[in-house]
Amino acid sequence: MINTGDTAFMMVCAALVFIMTPGLAFFYGGLVSRKNVLTIMMQSFISMGVVTILWFVIGFSLTFGPDVHGLIGGLKYMFLHGVGMEANPDYGGTIPFMSFFSYQQMFAILTPALITGAFADRVNFKSYLVFLILWSLLIYIPLAHWVWGGGFLQQMGVVDFAGGIVVHASAGLAALASVFFVGKRTVVSKVEMEPHNVTHVALGTALLWFGWFGFNAGGALSANSLAATAFINTDLGASAAMVTWLIISWIHEKTPSFVGVLTGAVAGLATITPGAGFVKPWAAIIIGVVAGIVCYGAVQLRKKLDWDDALDVWGVHGVGGIIGTILLGIFAAKDVNGVSGLIEGDVHQFGVQLFGTLLASAYAFVITMLILKVVNKFLPVRVTPEEERIGLDASLHHEEAYHL
Repeated sequence: MINTGDTAFMMVCAALVFIMTPGLAFFYGGLVSRKNVLTIMMQSFISMGVVTILWFVIGFSLTFGPDVHGLIGGLKYMFLHGVGMEANPDYGGTIPFMSFFSYQQMFAILTPALITGAFADRVNFKSYLVFLILWSLLIYIPLAHWVWGGGFLQQMGVVDFAGGIVVHASAGLAALASVFFVGKRTVVSKVEMEPHNVTHVALGTALLWFGWFGFNAGGALSANSLAATAFINTDLGASAAMVTWLIISWIHEKTPSFVGVLTGAVAGLATITPGAGFVKPWAAIIIGVVAGIVCYGAVQLRKKLDWDDALDVWGVHGVGGIIGTILLGIFAAKDVNGVSGLIEGDVHQFGVQLFGTLLASAYAFVITMLILKVVNKFLPVRVTPEEERIGLDASLHHEEAYHL
């Protein structure tokens, strides 16, 4: 039976997740040089159009359609056939199936956009459009089915409340693959490696954090105590990671960095996501502290290894999603704030989470590399040295962000 309160709640959550993609555009846009800001923002915004159409035509059906051998969904829901105002008991028994479609659509939009921060300043827009479609079809959709749509990982007992594996680990490992394939930027000056507008980074972080409440709380698919738990755990995880990152970076770099604080918050948000509704608030704080330590360490390791992950997608989203999903196997509580019957952290659950995370991460890395190789056979993935020198805004789009 449809519950109007639950329906309204899920519509708000879907809208909150939607605002995360423009938020990501500002976050990434502020971090790059001024001659590439429009390019990276457009890479986020175009996902809102392309992936929405793809999701309507076939993406939702392949993800949540009837399971086919644990690997992919069937074609039952193509073009929203059979997706209406009645509830589907498997995906929110008190909300219209259409509301579930909308909520999940926003995840599908955001995830490939996350990858763009890794190859900032050096990828051809035409190639990116092809990559966006292929990556959604071959990586996001299968992973989402495996974990959320009745696929083999879900059948094994792997859990992911709101996207540690499906969103963050997959995007982070895809980012790392793209860094290895595309290669390092041709740096003209040190100034061009610095964030050109930290206020945009702050605005983007604010929008991401704001949207993340819907991203995680909506995983309950109902306006209930489980959603309330996910909501507060989201805030606690992000806050703990932010403060931890500040302390560590201040000691290590001898100065309190605003960009560092903002990055730490995003790392905490990514890390608490898979367990947001499954752990108690005190555990969310521990997970946030671990996120601050490990993700900061991953960023430093990336620098030492000289990987040109421009905006640290692997170190923040990839590593955060992985450790958050694995820690879920330790800290999950069977009874969370009066919600009983949930999973419980133990040796078995830890092993299941570890296996699922590593398998999905390896799959995302390998298939991303193959996609890039295939695309590059037909369209050059990387821009020319001259286009990179001029800047992608002017050379590819003939536009400028600033005229002063």
